Amino acid sequence: MKSIFRILLMLAIFGMALNAEGQIKLDLKKKLENKVNQRVNHKADQAIDKGLDAVEDGVKNDASNNNAGNKNTNQGNTGQKNQGDNGGDAGKQAAGDKSSGQEQTKLESYSKYDFVAGEKVIFFDDFSQDAVGDFPALWNTNGTAEVVTTNLFPGKWMKFVMNQCVWTDQLLKLPENYTIEYDVIPIGGLEGEGMSGWHMKLMQAKNAKAWDGGSAPGNGGFEFKVEYFGRPSYHTWFMGEECGPSALSGYVQQENFKEKINQMYHIAIWVQKTRIRLYQNQDKIIDLPRAFSAGCVKPDRIRFEYGAAMISNVRVAVGAPDMRNKLITEGKLVTYGIYFDVNKDVVKPESYGTLKEIATVLTENPDVRVKIVGHTDSDGADASNLDLSKRRGASVKNELVKTFGIDASRLESDGMGETQPVAPNDTPANKALNRRVEFIKL
Repeated sequence: MKSIFRILLMLAIFGMALNAEGQIKLDLKKKLENKVNQRVNHKADQAIDKGLDAVEDGVKNDASNNNAGNKNTNQGNTGQKNQGDNGGDAGKQAAGDKSSGQEQTKLESYSKYDFVAGEKVIFFDDFSQDAVGDFPALWNTNGTAEVVTTNLFPGKWMKFVMNQCVWTDQLLKLPENYTIEYDVIPIGGLEGEGMSGWHMKLMQAKNAKAWDGGSAPGNGGFEFKVEYFGRPSYHTWFMGEECGPSALSGYVQQENFKEKINQMYHIAIWVQKTRIRLYQNQDKIIDLPRAFSAGCVKPDRIRFEYGAAMISNVRVAVGAPDMRNKLITEGKLVTYGIYFDVNKDVVKPESYGTLKEIATVLTENPDVRVKIVGHTDSDGADASNLDLSKRRGASVKNELVKTFGIDASRLESDGMGETQPVAPNDTPANKALNRRVEFIKL
């Protein structure tokens, strides 16, 4: 009987031990799970905090940028925030900086870029004279548009989201040879999503005071448009049998030329009598030798329409100067085709065509020595403008040496800041004339 009792007691004790061991294992398992969860949650909290910090910093930066956008932007000659920008824009993000999500393109990548900006400004508008929220003073519309700022790109922009048109209010007096440049940012469509596209017409207006209706308005012209799926295309039209073919049209087929929303594109158009060349960033994407019948169409108005985009830095200028004659014979060449971002001294790739022409003149005249002098407008502190102009002169010299192989001993550089204006600093167009680089024969 005792033996049975002892056996039962031993079994009970063993069972209790097993239960205790199982409970211990269960407790350890729960503790381990809890510890793992605590570590995971801690890591997640750290990641969330880091993300929130980044967002908070971004909001602060955006506020800073928007505040800076209300100051003088002193933007550049073709809208790429060019010559002579003032020190007050140091806090802005330049469109080509990594901080704005785009890599800075090297000058060498524009080796086939032959665009040379016109010299004498006919029309210029960076909307710096307009209040944010207003319709821009130099334009007209049968729809709506407003001046805005953005946290990604410096300066002021004319934003439109519509199926109507906005156009230069006064007719433009254009010569046979001239250039047109502007920056454009495609934005979300009429419903706020996706690519809506945008259209630009260079046209001869019938109605000098108001809107010319129809898809082929006025007496003729050239249209460049980006469709809702981002592909660029072109169209020309003429009125009257004496002007020959009624239209030319076509699409730009390369996939890499499609535009995307919320990215900035620099559009440059070069008109030489009947020929039109159009450049999108570093690429020439349209070249029509007979876009206009000789003597039939004389464009006098720029019109943006249909879709959703932001436009800025519209510059129209008389065609490229005879660089060889001005530098070698006259001894002084004034250039407006050398571009810089706001408050920066790095030569932008769009300067390649102008620099290549100057380098060719210097190569063909090996005994000529020149001084490269930067100039600014009067916006900003005098000392900042002087320093910036000197640094830009030095950067242009370095590019001629590094990229085009000009002997450095033939080049000097300097900067005059705002001390030698060629026009009053009272309008955006006049300020654009004062922001320049000069080459002086020594």
